[in-house]
Amino acid sequence: MPGMRLPLGFVFRSRAKEEKAPADKAPVTDSKQSRDPQAPKGRPTPKRSEAQSQRRSVASTPTNRKEAAKHQREERRQALARQRKALAGGDERYLPARDKGPVRKFARDWVDSRLNIAEFFLPLAIVILVLSVVRVPSIQNIALLLWLVVIVLIVLDSAVSGFRLKKRLAERFPDQNRRGAVAYALMRSLQMRRLRLPKPQVKRGERP
Repeated sequence: MPGMRLPLGFVFRSRAKEEKAPADKAPVTDSKQSRDPQAPKGRPTPKRSEAQSQRRSVASTPTNRKEAAKHQREERRQALARQRKALAGGDERYLPARDKGPVRKFARDWVDSRLNIAEFFLPLAIVILVLSVVRVPSIQNIALLLWLVVIVLIVLDSAVSGFRLKKRLAERFPDQNRRGAVAYALMRSLQMRRLRLPKPQVKRGERP
């Protein structure tokens, strides 16, 4: 307009100064209060041990099928290693399902505390087999007789042991599942003491 004159400073004023002005007025934050970049906003910074465990879990998460299969094989290998160690030491946490529980433990201890005829079946069978190979009729007859005697003794001893163990289990664990415990104990009695797994935890004659 011809009648109005604007000052030159208003027209040619730099906008850069206006844009910088609010930035200069921004509140100054304390630089000492640093926040972990991994911590979510509004939550406290996690401890170093927690952050490391989170990073390890993220790093161990498989990203494809090949890594997932490798991860599963490694877990199975570690589980088998723990199981072998438990079978040798009797650690209940890592024993196989068939060996877990107080009922099965009592059955194992009961068998291990006795002298079972069945545990000598393997060495006696080898002796009888060697005698039966000898081409002497009298020796072969002795081998056959020994074989019958061993079988009868094992059957009788197993029957008596099973009856006594069943009675003890009913007295000791009246409210727990005892199914299969007697058969489990009899199968253990067929093995030589030093070859039994889990390893015997009681001595002969020691009351379980």
